[in-house]
Amino acid sequence: MKTEIVTKQARLNVRASAQQKRVIEKAARLLNTTVSSFVLQRAVEDAQAILAEQHQFRLPKEQWAAFCKALDAPPRDLPALRKLLKSKGVFDA
Repeated sequence: MKTEIVTKQARLNVRASAQQKRVIEKAARLLNTTVSSFVLQRAVEDAQAILAEQHQFRLPKEQWAAFCKALDAPPRDLPALRKLLKSKGVFDA
């Protein structure tokens, strides 16, 4: 198995209370890792989850069914929109 060595060039500094530091150190020891690795891994996981929430949403079963029904419904006839799309725009020659 090949081990990849990654050079970290960016620095991230945080301030913590003595109690917060002790808790983090204890958790890192339990996972047999360094405090830096523990904090970085957890921060990246949380950041990825937050970013994923910006692209995904979850609905209860009933609301999901209503959402799918609305998507599957035929489009409404909007005469004003049809007229707008058929007329020449300001950039049309």
